[in-house]
Amino acid sequence: MADQNWANLAAMFYDQVDAYGDRPFLWAKREGTYKPLSWGDVAARVTPLARGLLQTGIKPGDRVVLVSENRPAWLIADIAIMAIGAITVPAYTTNTVADHLHVLKDSSAKGVIVYNRRLAQSLIPAAEQCDTTEFVVALYPPEDQTARGIDVYPLQNLIDMGAAGHTNIVEMARRWSREETACIIYTSGTGGVPKGVMLSHKALFHNIAGATDALLDLGLGEEVFLSFLPLSHSYEHMAGHFFPMAIGAEIYYAEGIETLASNMLEVRPTIMTAVPRLYETLHQRITLGVKKAGGAKEKMFNKARELGQRKFEDPGSLGFVERVQDRVLDKLVRDKVRGRFGGRLKALVSGGAPLNPDIGIFFTALGLTLLQGYGQTETAPLVSVNRKSSLKLHTVGPPVINTNVKIANDGEILVAGDLTMKGYWNNPDATAETLRDGWIHTGDIGHIDDDGHLVITDRKKDIIVNSGGDNVAPQRVEGIICMEPEIAQAIVYGDKRPHLVALLVPDDGWLKEWAKTNDASSDLSTLKDNPELLKALAPIIERVNAKLSAIEKVRHCILASEPFSIDNEQLTPTMKPRRHKIKDVYGAALEALYR
Repeated sequence: MADQNWANLAAMFYDQVDAYGDRPFLWAKREGTYKPLSWGDVAARVTPLARGLLQTGIKPGDRVVLVSENRPAWLIADIAIMAIGAITVPAYTTNTVADHLHVLKDSSAKGVIVYNRRLAQSLIPAAEQCDTTEFVVALYPPEDQTARGIDVYPLQNLIDMGAAGHTNIVEMARRWSREETACIIYTSGTGGVPKGVMLSHKALFHNIAGATDALLDLGLGEEVFLSFLPLSHSYEHMAGHFFPMAIGAEIYYAEGIETLASNMLEVRPTIMTAVPRLYETLHQRITLGVKKAGGAKEKMFNKARELGQRKFEDPGSLGFVERVQDRVLDKLVRDKVRGRFGGRLKALVSGGAPLNPDIGIFFTALGLTLLQGYGQTETAPLVSVNRKSSLKLHTVGPPVINTNVKIANDGEILVAGDLTMKGYWNNPDATAETLRDGWIHTGDIGHIDDDGHLVITDRKKDIIVNSGGDNVAPQRVEGIICMEPEIAQAIVYGDKRPHLVALLVPDDGWLKEWAKTNDASSDLSTLKDNPELLKALAPIIERVNAKLSAIEKVRHCILASEPFSIDNEQLTPTMKPRRHKIKDVYGAALEALYR
């Protein structure tokens, strides 16, 4: 279990190697099959890489950018960097050359490690333009390694250099203080230019202790994690990387989001972390699949969901006959749903963005434990999380241990404790705005209920103030819209306007069925102004409005010309909407709805 006496994260890793030795630690697909690396195998790769980095001239405090898909090499490089006192700067694999250049220049990175030829194509040109970057370590370096102004090391060459060295890396790894910066994680840029958040070893240990304490009532033991969210994001960086390391768990790396369903069946994880968008997508797929099956299957599914919801909301509300029905449906329906996730999940954990409570109730009613948590990059990130024993799905749970949370006069959530960032790298003005007298000003609006659970209302900067002066939380309205199986994505708009309007992306499967029935193309770019499609969506918006208050109702809508995605920069890598980017593209069309 997690021990809070480690000197730093690299020292924790080496102590766990001593404790677990030949036990499997990291699993990745090779030749179509998951194969393990033991704790000792991983250490045998970390140590020569750390020595090799020393030989490039990396010194304590130097920044090294790390770019890779989720794989064992990510963890190996991260620990190697930290073991020699340097600072890891994770970067998203979806970054463009310009994005990489911003991270490299802003962090004054001295070196880069990249594990993919495709990723190197956007990273090396950025490194060439950065005055502080001296070298790139690449698993597959480009054939032309000359006249670049930087050294390009094949990874194996660097490892061979390190293997010939004699520096005691384990001893060096124990030198660094918890107070020192472990990593600089760049925010995902939902509101503008990403900022580099400096997180200490102490902040991450605070998170590890909080996560361990919060999940104790699950019966933590020999846990298995499936890692698929980007490790460059603070959520997966802690919850799918350092937390499992601290409790001696095994980590499997998913091949990608498109293979996640099959990977879950292979891995059979016991704990899985994800963002709300994944749960929304799974909800849509399950709902549409059941509706398509129809007949007895649909009736049994709906009955299982109804009884499960009643049992959760009021455990004593089921009569004798209903309790018998519920037990039968647990075998016929819920076991199949649990089987989709591998069949041995103790909990799904949701974070990174607000989870619609109806989505949480949906999965809970179907026999899965879904724990919503809350945090920010600036808090390493975990602030609060629900417990299985006191689950309240409309909340993000009570604060984790040793965490101070209070609500400012304007409703903003403030957080203090060892989890807080040291500041934004090279950005004292932004630091002074966010970190005041030891309190992180989160920019989120919320309150603490009578049971001590934190309730998030919305982002302070996202709040829509209509022309009547009423405050509207857009994420709540969007969440209710996206509960409809016909809608995949939605953004509402209406600041300083008399009412809300919406930008919609229809569900792809529903859209194809509609197009087939109406003898039309299913290409969204050709359908965005189609009056018949908008007419077909009108009853759906009516259903949504029936669930909303007067000021939240959507009066008009338009269709996006393509789904919001990471590639078009309208989603962050953790699938949150970049509202400013979406507004740049569709703002004029949304404004036209008021004329």
